[in-house]
Amino acid sequence: MEDPEGGTKPQFDGASAAGRKDGKKSRRRKGKRGGQSRNAAHPASHEPSGGAGQPARPMENAAGNPARKRKRRRRGGHGAAQDSSLQPHVMEQAAAADHAARSDGDSAPSRRNRRKHRGKRGLQGRPLTSAKPSGVSQQERRVEETALGAELRETSNGASANRRGRQESHIYPAQGDRQGGEHAWPEELYAALDLGTNNCRLLIAQPTRPGQFRVVDAFSRIVRLGEGLAASGRLSDEAMERAIEALRICASKLRNREIRRMRLIATEACRQAVNGEEFLSRVVAETGLALEIIDRETEARLAVSGCSSLVGRETRSVVLFDIGGGSSEIAVIRIGDNRFSRLANHITHWTSLPVGVVTLSERHGGHDVTPEAFEGMVREVEGMLGHFDCPEIEVAQTGDFHLIGTSGTVTTLAGVHLDLPRYDRRKVDGIWLSDDEVSAMQAKLLSWDFASRAANPCIGPDRADLVLAGCAILEAIRRRWPSPRMRVADRGLREGLLTDMMADDGVWRRNRNRRGQRAR
Repeated sequence: MEDPEGGTKPQFDGASAAGRKDGKKSRRRKGKRGGQSRNAAHPASHEPSGGAGQPARPMENAAGNPARKRKRRRRGGHGAAQDSSLQPHVMEQAAAADHAARSDGDSAPSRRNRRKHRGKRGLQGRPLTSAKPSGVSQQERRVEETALGAELRETSNGASANRRGRQESHIYPAQGDRQGGEHAWPEELYAALDLGTNNCRLLIAQPTRPGQFRVVDAFSRIVRLGEGLAASGRLSDEAMERAIEALRICASKLRNREIRRMRLIATEACRQAVNGEEFLSRVVAETGLALEIIDRETEARLAVSGCSSLVGRETRSVVLFDIGGGSSEIAVIRIGDNRFSRLANHITHWTSLPVGVVTLSERHGGHDVTPEAFEGMVREVEGMLGHFDCPEIEVAQTGDFHLIGTSGTVTTLAGVHLDLPRYDRRKVDGIWLSDDEVSAMQAKLLSWDFASRAANPCIGPDRADLVLAGCAILEAIRRRWPSPRMRVADRGLREGLLTDMMADDGVWRRNRNRRGQRAR
């Protein structure tokens, strides 16, 4: 039985005259079926037949008296008797439509009747959650659903697009999810673009709760800007064309939104290339985007800022690494008793190795990688790490030290470990891998040929020749800083850029004050 305000309503709550203590006839019987009366001699027929929140079944006496079916009639005579065999979700939809119609054209007696009996309803007759306001547009609803974020419409070709249909959610546990009673956050959009040696990535986000944000739009494409750079020292024409095509898409996304503040950066490929500045001038002329080339220290600090929420309060030491296409940044973080709001302020030592997945695979070959070739790559990176002057980290038995990896290499290992049919960042970001699990995944990838790696949905053909070079860099890092576990971060420079810009502008502090909370 449907209540026009509260949804499904139990039979015993104001439904029949026989069930009332006052013995009065129900208002709903007036003018129906020529004065047929209910049989009050069968008390068993008045037992409630449905649980709370469930549609009640029609009650009949032992003889199957059809008069009992009148209890299924809608209040006020706005339609035929409701069929109790309807599924619950169909009945809820009918009740919602009926309530909308009644709110416009209810008669005065009907409204008075509802007001009179409103106080008698039990909690079980009320809907558990309020319906979404009808004024919310379809577009707003779709944007709200991106609170779990999405690296929407990644436009790389073939299996790579299938592999990297990532869901962006950042710090992202449930970025921007609004709890009941929370005020809406202001429409302050921030944008971060990272043009690296291998990828072009864009994030547009809106600040939510302190330290978090909701992804509004995202873009990622493999452009291989640094292809052939190690041999020639220049960016090739083909690579620049691929990058500019991706940047045109980014420029279009930025023009379509009102951005409060943005930061657009270029990293190792443009740092190394003799024609890097010339390329960026061309980018401005053809897309209107002005990119800045950041130094290696800034890149390391941004990687740490992007992963700060993955470092727990119990952690005292962390080695965070970002394996890129042309360089690899490593930061040693030591946290004392007083923790700063910005994790990057705890960096004690950092280095940037002039080697990444693209440069290493080009030197050693990434198509057919033998165990001997893999070990040769590891030894080359170990030699570079040998020049990094960093005190040894004392690892206690309490688990207060671990590694954090933020790159396509570690996220690929996690996806293969989870045996995902399609890459899903929500399942990968923040996952823990033990030392044995990392070793097993590296051995598994090394045992596959190129075709097998390309066929894996978490790798794809665009990364099949790069993933083992990344594993070699990872192996060298693990040998330098042995750790029983590693945390995987599907985030990086973009998230660091957004976090820093929002913190610098004080948006989280202002939003907290707007909601009546005391600023810290």
